[in-house]
Amino acid sequence: MQFRPVFSVLGSCLRDGSRVLGSHRRRGGTRTARRSMKAPALLVAGALAGVAAPAAANEVTITVTNLRSTEGVVRACMTTNEDVFPRCRKDPASHRTVVPAGKTVTIRFTGVKPGDYAIALLHDENDNGKADRTLGMIPREGYGFSRDAKVRMGPPKFRDAVFTHGAEKQKLNIKMRYF
Repeated sequence: MQFRPVFSVLGSCLRDGSRVLGSHRRRGGTRTARRSMKAPALLVAGALAGVAAPAAANEVTITVTNLRSTEGVVRACMTTNEDVFPRCRKDPASHRTVVPAGKTVTIRFTGVKPGDYAIALLHDENDNGKADRTLGMIPREGYGFSRDAKVRMGPPKFRDAVFTHGAEKQKLNIKMRYF
């Protein structure tokens, strides 16, 4: 980030104290309007806030627990699109990743903009890229959702799994569930 534009505005205000502190007379003897310190102060505050913020402020870290084995992978997707949840494939703006399974798995999504998100996880034990089912409907592999959204007669609704991500770094815990 370059401070030159900020300091040039701030510097001109500080150099000419009369422009900052109140009204002053021009050469022609007319009075000029009082200038507010708010704009330069906001510029400096905004610049310093950008510098002081940690590099990973737009990061969501998920700790996945209760995996029944270390075989396969954990597939994760995070989306703001209610229409594609829990399958994020049709959402180009979704955050998706695949990580090796373990006793506990940590997943990090970076570059996350503030908004309302829902997360879906799949413990793909045979790493075939899909959720295997028994009798066509009962999941054979583990699954998990943000806010520990419950599975009833199908995956949870977006509104049951949604959480709000602000500008700060966020940590979530999700338990893997199995039938």
